[in-house]
Amino acid sequence: MDRSLDNDASSRMNDAEEYLSAEQRRAAAAERSKLRELRHEVKQAERDLARRTTAVQIGLLALIVAGISLLTGLGWAVLAWDSPATLLRIAIICGTLILIAVAVLIVTVPRRGPRLAALMNEVDTKREELRFLGSLYYPTLKERRSLYREDVAGVIEQHRADSRKYRLVHNVLQNLIMIGSASTTTVAALDTGGKLTWQSVTIVAIGFTVTLSAAFTGYYKYRERSYFLLQTADAIEEEANAVNLGIGPYKNFGPDQEQQALKLFTQRVEDHRNEQRRRQQQLDQPADQATPTGASPSA
Repeated sequence: MDRSLDNDASSRMNDAEEYLSAEQRRAAAAERSKLRELRHEVKQAERDLARRTTAVQIGLLALIVAGISLLTGLGWAVLAWDSPATLLRIAIICGTLILIAVAVLIVTVPRRGPRLAALMNEVDTKREELRFLGSLYYPTLKERRSLYREDVAGVIEQHRADSRKYRLVHNVLQNLIMIGSASTTTVAALDTGGKLTWQSVTIVAIGFTVTLSAAFTGYYKYRERSYFLLQTADAIEEEANAVNLGIGPYKNFGPDQEQQALKLFTQRVEDHRNEQRRRQQQLDQPADQATPTGASPSA
């Protein structure tokens, strides 16, 4: 009789433990689902805030252009009041700039939706909620490594996008330098007098543009940034392909050693990202204090 009671009590305890374990798993799954939804909401709110901020900045720039055009037109009109032809040209130029600025303002600045301050408050609130919920749920090491492997694709695409952006800027500035230099030489050959002619004004404008473009190219090092970002993206992609196909440094890991392979993969990807950060820091330093790691391809 006592043995049956003990067995029954043990069985009830095991059932209770299994029930609690199932409840804990369901609760953990619900927390993960809520955390994913909240992260999505935060990203969406950040995108909305970025779009609204860009629209407000463009609208502010349009207002500045319209105001400067109006003041310039008024001042110029006062100086050229006795010349109707000049006044007409002033009116056409400044009026066109004002109309363009007003059109940009109408198109870019939204008339509906929450204001910028409200969006900023919403993003701050959701970030704080995400921070609080993230502190309550801490994924296991296996989950973190698996999530890291999935996030690598986004890292690769981000590096490639930044590389394309810097290369595009570099190419535009480089083309501007070459075209400007050739144009300066051509216009200088056409200048035949020492008066303030359109040739001399064009030479000054083109020379200024070329100098500015050369300064931007030398200071921001767009080409070097593009090269190193692309190099890091290729290295991370190589690691991702190697761990997925079980080749290279991951060829000795069997099917039951996935966690060890993920551990090595995480370490190697972090090494590549840390190397990219060091290169970025070196590029941001003055040229006489640091030389970027690695060599970019010759022009």
